[in-house]
Amino acid sequence: MFKGINASPGISFGKVLVINHDELRIIKREITNIDEETYKFSMALEASRVELIKVRDRALIDFGEDKAKIFATYLLILEDPEFIDSIIDKIKTEKVNAEYALFEVRDMFIEILSTMDEYMKERAADIKDVSGRIARNILGIKHIDLSCLQDEVILVAHDLTPSETAVMNKDKVLGFLTEVGGKTSHSAIMARSLSIPAIVGLEGITKQFKDGDYVILNGDTGEVILNPSEEIIQQYKALREAYTMQKKELEAYIGRETITLDGRRIELVGNIGSPKDVEALLNSDAEGVGLYRTEFLYMQGDNAPTEDQQFKAYKVVLEAVNPKPVIIRTLDIGGDKELPYMKITPESNPFLGYRAIRLCLDQKDIFKTQLRALLRASIYGNLKIMFPMISSLQELLDAKAILAEVQNELHDENINYAKDFGIGMMIEVPSAAIISDILINHVDFFSIGTNDLIQYTCAVDRMNEKISHLYDPMHPAVIRLIKLVIDNAHKHGKWVGMCGEAAADEKMIPLLLGLGLDEFSMSTGSILASRKLICSLTYTDAQKITAEFLNF
Repeated sequence: MFKGINASPGISFGKVLVINHDELRIIKREITNIDEETYKFSMALEASRVELIKVRDRALIDFGEDKAKIFATYLLILEDPEFIDSIIDKIKTEKVNAEYALFEVRDMFIEILSTMDEYMKERAADIKDVSGRIARNILGIKHIDLSCLQDEVILVAHDLTPSETAVMNKDKVLGFLTEVGGKTSHSAIMARSLSIPAIVGLEGITKQFKDGDYVILNGDTGEVILNPSEEIIQQYKALREAYTMQKKELEAYIGRETITLDGRRIELVGNIGSPKDVEALLNSDAEGVGLYRTEFLYMQGDNAPTEDQQFKAYKVVLEAVNPKPVIIRTLDIGGDKELPYMKITPESNPFLGYRAIRLCLDQKDIFKTQLRALLRASIYGNLKIMFPMISSLQELLDAKAILAEVQNELHDENINYAKDFGIGMMIEVPSAAIISDILINHVDFFSIGTNDLIQYTCAVDRMNEKISHLYDPMHPAVIRLIKLVIDNAHKHGKWVGMCGEAAADEKMIPLLLGLGLDEFSMSTGSILASRKLICSLTYTDAQKITAEFLNF
């Protein structure tokens, strides 16, 4: 039995699929059989073509024509005579191995394209991606495209990148097992949002597990059983049946208000990452969207989404949830979320670096494109725009100034947008919590992002499984900061939500309720269980619990 960190609840059974992210090592070799080498290259081209057709067709179904066009472009590269003939010519004239010739020609093309306009620079990224696929097929290295999974699997990886979880065929993934991460790592958050069982912090499993192994994954206990006996399988099937029955019983809370026994009304909303998550949100009877993570729109392709692509995505969510509120967070990239096409210099401390609002204020064109799309979509529902990673008053004022600039531009262009949308900001940084009495004058609401607030307050890397025991949502310093934020907002008649993972923690809910938190936002799979708990409590008792905790 293997023991890790229980990241997403539930019990799952299935065959393992190991995802490796090994870097390609291309070495120059002199060859003697040119025909054999060119044949190997031709076969790799055909294998890549077949793979990309599958990817294109899956993208067409899941993401529409705009995203599918990316892979159509990739297919054209495979048929480009200038590119392909240059590789074959290098194999023949220099008598070098196919993968080396491929990368030499690739680098030449990339160098030429990188000096041209923005469109051609993007084509350079396309050539790099396609070349990697061809090289893997030349070398016989398995390339797993998670968007085209055919069989149900439990994914085993060192970690799963945001871009992988953004495009994977979620109907075929039964669970996640990763070597690194904690309860608030990206893969853990995604698993919870998709209601997929997950365990993280399982050191060494990519070497110990192999494709086709059968495993039982218990996301409640953090236990994994490799190739179990039939008797154990039957025991866990009974446990899963009981778990399913518990979830079924929670359906009794659909349609009920989230209100304490003594009458305090709480807003219980959901976190989503794409328009496809709206169905689960509505099925869970969420009272709105407390966090729409827009960065996943940026992770579904090799280029940033256009204004129209973003507008359509936001419009779909706003219309589906209307008249309930939808809080859409502006681009929060950086830290553990990278965009391959966005050239960001590697940093020693990316969580403390060039990310979120800092990046958006610096790359104003990207920020304005998103704000234009948001405002255009605002007429289709109850929109609230939220800025992430605010650490100073000046950042907030700068973000609002750019938003006002976009409003003026739309007005001048006679483009309609709602005039009564809300503006909020996330409290993720201790400096923001400490000056929350100042910041609240410039927004309509706060949303506390505990995932980052805890790591910054406690100086604990939330991605590091070795120190996960120090990542404590109930650390007195964290609770005092949360209280300070709520008190400062309430003094000004403003409300406070929480969209971090602590909002769904059954140990934290009574404490947060007693602190006066107005809105709890969480993975959709946690909503009904949280409603049941809140409806069983009194606000008065919760306040007593909080008072005792603060006077430890």
